[in-house]
This record gives sequence, C-alpha cells and structure tokens, in this order.
Amino acid sequence: MTDAALILLCLLIPVVGTIAIAAAGKAPNLRETITLASGAALLIMVLQLADRVFDGAKPETSMLTIVEGVDIAFSVEPLGMLFAIIASGLWIVNSIYSIGYMRGNNEPRQTQFYVCFAVAIVSAIGVAFAANLVTLFLFYEALTLSTYPLVTHKGTEEAKRGGRIYLVLLLTTSMFLLLPGIVWTLALTGTTNFTPGGILAGKADGLITGILLALYAFGIGKAAVMPVHFWLPNAMVAPTPVSALLHAVAVVKAGVFSILKVVVYIFGIDFLAESGQNDWLVIVAGATVVFASLIAMTKDNLKARLAYSTVSQLSYIVLGAALATGIGVIGGGMHIATHAVGKITLFFCAGAIYTAAHKTEISELDGLGRAMPFTFAAFAIGALSIVGLPPLAGLWSKWYLAIGALDAGQLGVIAVLMVSSLLNIAYLLPIPLRAFLAKPANGKTDGGIREAPLPCLVAIGITTLLCLVLFFFPEPLFELTRMIPLR
Repeated sequence: MTDAALILLCLLIPVVGTIAIAAAGKAPNLRETITLASGAALLIMVLQLADRVFDGAKPETSMLTIVEGVDIAFSVEPLGMLFAIIASGLWIVNSIYSIGYMRGNNEPRQTQFYVCFAVAIVSAIGVAFAANLVTLFLFYEALTLSTYPLVTHKGTEEAKRGGRIYLVLLLTTSMFLLLPGIVWTLALTGTTNFTPGGILAGKADGLITGILLALYAFGIGKAAVMPVHFWLPNAMVAPTPVSALLHAVAVVKAGVFSILKVVVYIFGIDFLAESGQNDWLVIVAGATVVFASLIAMTKDNLKARLAYSTVSQLSYIVLGAALATGIGVIGGGMHIATHAVGKITLFFCAGAIYTAAHKTEISELDGLGRAMPFTFAAFAIGALSIVGLPPLAGLWSKWYLAIGALDAGQLGVIAVLMVSSLLNIAYLLPIPLRAFLAKPANGKTDGGIREAPLPCLVAIGITTLLCLVLFFFPEPLFELTRMIPLR
C-alpha cells in the first residue's frame, strides 16, 4: 500500500466509523462494536505507517492547494507519529471504558457521544500528520468544534456554562492569536511548511521572534499555559470518558504537541536558543507547573484536582520545548505519552468511583478502598507514575527533561521539577491512602458498593499496565523522539 493511501485511510476510517455509528444508533451493541472496530482498524493503519517511519521514511501526501504556497497536506514525521499512536491506541481503550460508564450511568444521547468522539479522533490524526501550519490550524479548530458537544453532553446549566467557556476561550485564542501568528509567519518566510531546523532563521529579528513565540504559546490555548488555562477545569462538567479525551487522548495533547512541533519545525531549536526569546517561556511554563499544582491541592472535587494537575503537567511539555535543546525535546515528547497513560488511568478511576459509589469529593472517599480495591490500587499506580517514581513510566520523561535543563544551563527548571514532584505527592497520594486507611464517616465500609462495571475495569487495567510497561520498555518512545529531525 502506498504512503498516501495509508495516510488517507487513517483519516477516512474514523470518518466512515462516524457515519456507521450514527446509522447504528438504535442498536447499542452494534454501535459500540463499530466504534471498537473503527479504533482497531485505525490503530493497524497507524502502526503500518509507524513501521515506515522507524525505517527512516517520511510518508506524505498533498490533497488541495488553497493558494500558492498554502496547501492542505500531510507528512508523517516521528513527533506526529508519536501523537497518532497515542490518540489511536487510547481511542480503543477509552471506547471500552465508555461502554461501561455510559451504560452504567444511563447517560443520554449515547450515539451522539460516540459520533463526536470519532470526529474528535480524526481531527487529532489530522493535527498529528499536518505538514504545515494551515493544515494543523484547520484540524485544530475541528477538534474544538467536535468536542464542544461532548463537554455540554449532560445538558445542564452547569454543562452549558462550561461549554461556553470552553468554546469561547479556545476559539478566541486561536482566531486572534494563533491565526495572526500563522499569517505573519507566512508573510515573513513565504511558507508555512514544517521544516527541520525551522523556517524563521534569517527572517525574523529578536523582537519579532519573541512576539511570534507568544502568539503561538498563548494562541494554542489547548496547551493550557496560564493564564489561558481556565477552560480546562470548567470542562470537567463533561462525563468522565470526555474528561479522559480532553486530558489524555486528544485535546490537551494536541495543544502541547502543536507547541512542540512549532518550536522544532517553525522556529528551530538552534535559532530560538540563539535569539534568547525562549527564556520568558521557560519562566511562564515553570510558573504554570508550580501554581497549578498549588491550586490542585486546594480542590476537594476529585476531577477538579485532576484538572489542575493536568494544567501543571502540560507545562512540563512546554518546558521541554522552551529549553530549546535536543534532550529537552525528547523529554517533552516522551511526556506526551507517559502523562497520557498516567492521567487517563486517574480519570478512569474517578469515573469508576462515580459510577459505583456516586461520590465526587475526595473527602467522601474514606474507607472506600475496601469496597473498590482494584480501582484505588490502579489510582495509586497512576498517581506514582505522574509523580515520576520508578518503576513507572513517568520517570523517563522527567529524567530527560532534567537532563535537558542541565544541557540548557537552566538550573531553575531542575528546582521546578523537584518542587512539582513533591506537590504531586501531596495532592495525589492522599487520595488512595485515605481510601484504604481512613475509617468511613459512618464507622463501616459503605454497604452495597462494588467495583464499577467490567468494561471500566478492563480499561483501567490496560492503562495501569501501560504505566508499568513503558517503564521497562521505553525504547520505542525514546527512538521516536530521538528521530525527530532538529536540524
């Protein structure tokens, strides 16, 4: 099969799946079978492309020329390949989880949920394989629009308010910051193509470089760099599978992936480091890491605490880009994957707790671990991976980020990583500890509470296992990130 055919299949499979899911809406078993089959087919196509990327190939295809120098085109390079594997692989796992969650909670409009989820995945694949800024922008916007109905899924006033904040902030930042940045880049260089070594060297002075970097860093609002982060906690009104989509599979990962890709292929790490304009982004990202962690400690609502944890963890990846070193890029790229498996585990567990016990506040969890030992053990493993302790996946990305900080002479970043890890312990580990060790308020384990439905537990088991597997076998992640052409 040709490279172009494989790329088009990766885009078409979720589209065809979307149509078939909608057609099967009145037959839930068939609808969910189609969802899982679409996810499996997509992953197979993505892995075939991955084989070619590991062999040193760069599959690409062009679909449409808008104007001279502006195409809708796709190019599969190692960083995009990493994001595509995460999005397609976790789509399957999230779909398994969704079957148990959506049925277990008798959620309304389940067909709409699966349809919008499939559209979000094709949007994420388009972002991953975009060959230029214009293509990335179009699929980035499609991702925002396709996930809006998911955020407002419950239909309550709170959900509608959260959806408005989500939509307005993400569209405003992209239209008034990101799009002008793209147009300015095109005006300066005559192209928007992602190019190894970047395209701005010799085209932009220090001031323009700094302004452009700000337009991209804050215009890509899905990266949730403070102060354009508050859409993310407000979006937690969505069902838990949507929260998992937002935090691990597609949305925020599309944001930090886009920032990393822009730094590597538009600015170029050498040019950015020489300009000195990366220093302010290091400070902003470091501040986001710490401040978001401090806010997380104040939240009693479990999903709100996890949301601010995500805001903090995303800026690890922004830090990797802002360091403008090869090792920093490796660390940032690996953190896209390691954070994905750790955080999706935590959100799956939060949803399982809600489904089985109808509890949303951390203060309500005392003693619940005795009724739900599998869920809270998985939560503990996911939390330790987020902290970055061995033998769990999160260690590797933090390790390479620390080495990248040393390579860049940014000792302050080392301090940020250390403080952040301590804060991670402070706001995550008390959750499983109180569930297992604290006595319930009524003096006995909650009667009648059992583990969540089996599909939820299967999905939790898979992502928990991935936290372990990616510690012992990190080579594929490392090889993909090491293969990113920096010059």
